Amino acid sequence: MSVVEKNNVYEGRVVDFTHEGHGVIKMERYPIFVPQVLVNEWVSFKIIKVKKNFAIGRLVEVKERSASRVEPPCQYFYKCGGCQLQHISYETQLDMKREQVINLFERKGKFSNIKIKDTVGMQNPWTYRNKSQIPVGIDKEEKVKMGFYRQRSHDIIDIDECLIQYDEQDAIMGFLKQTIQKYHIKPYQEEKHKGLLRHVVIRKGHFTNEVMVIFVLNGTKLPHQEALIQDLTTQFPHITSIKININTDKSNVIMGKTSHTLYGKEVIIDYLNDVTFEISDLSFYQINVTQTQKLYTIAKNYAQLTGEEIVLDTYCGIGTIGLMMAPYAKHVYGVEVVKEAIEDAKRNALNNQMANTTFEVGAAEDVMLRWKEEGIKPDVVTVDPPRKGCDETFIQTLLELEPERIVYISCNPSTQLRDVQLLSDKYVIKEITPVDMFPQTTHVETVALLTKK
Repeated sequence: MSVVEKNNVYEGRVVDFTHEGHGVIKMERYPIFVPQVLVNEWVSFKIIKVKKNFAIGRLVEVKERSASRVEPPCQYFYKCGGCQLQHISYETQLDMKREQVINLFERKGKFSNIKIKDTVGMQNPWTYRNKSQIPVGIDKEEKVKMGFYRQRSHDIIDIDECLIQYDEQDAIMGFLKQTIQKYHIKPYQEEKHKGLLRHVVIRKGHFTNEVMVIFVLNGTKLPHQEALIQDLTTQFPHITSIKININTDKSNVIMGKTSHTLYGKEVIIDYLNDVTFEISDLSFYQINVTQTQKLYTIAKNYAQLTGEEIVLDTYCGIGTIGLMMAPYAKHVYGVEVVKEAIEDAKRNALNNQMANTTFEVGAAEDVMLRWKEEGIKPDVVTVDPPRKGCDETFIQTLLELEPERIVYISCNPSTQLRDVQLLSDKYVIKEITPVDMFPQTTHVETVALLTKK
């Protein structure tokens, strides 16, 4: 018999906090995970799922409040899965993210003598997202709904505003709800794989105010597109690009591989620390420009560039890090497995007149070895992999290259720890700076400086 039973209400003290933003309550050593609580609070909770080794609860009432608890400003917070930490003061959020990094590297990783700095936060930790991926659906009354998914589900919460995206994205979303209804454009029904409009993706240039709107379709044509374009661009003159993206796959991947421009330009423009970037519908570009500029400045400072260094920018994407470092380096070599990203990187280098850059398509470990054979020896290697971290063959190649410094940027400190441990025979971690790229959420990015022993 289980310690707890589904649908029953219990009380308990929150003793820990997971990296997913759930409080941990233990009953006879059996863990129950409850969102929207804080450590040391005494709460009542209803059990909604029971497993052999854990249960999931839903908060009913906070009996004893933490001093760090605040009233969430978003009316959808307790339904929507987009944010996890709005109930926690921002100062405490920053402390928690630093503590998460300390727990990983010092307690789990057994590293000592690492300087882990305070989390770099935002002055205003709201309205920071320059990209919104908004699912489209219909409610029971056949009305269009747009918003974000309920936590751990694909149930769309219909919203009028999101406090972490730009105001213009809210306005476009609200306008499109009415317009989609007006032109009888059928929203996609995921469970039936029927309907046309799956998502609306909105991208905005932080400094240029240029806006791109992408309609993700389970088909190839957008009905009433001329009238829809006219309505949108009249209401929102900052829209400089409208596209359709075709995704007919039966999957939860948002974007397909094929896009067509219906109106305006192929790309929008934005700036990062005085470097100009072209952003297409499929380009990877950091979501929070204000924090990205801080993140990349820390990375540049860790690189300790004097103008004489060869920099190798791995997992380079559209070249953001490499192009930021190019004015301070002798030469920057960038490598990325995605062909379209390298085309963007080359175009961005050309637009910024940065002749001291070379970008190539390929697996980093293969291209790095060829460059080594050609006599290219990097002084600094920057690493910014996806959440899964670095490939083991990449780590081995990096150890063969023996750069003086490695600047490792990570969106997942757990895989960063694993990779750093693999490098620890030859490299020592000097310093880690956590950066809050996504306030009100559990995500934390880190920049680590590793130097050769």
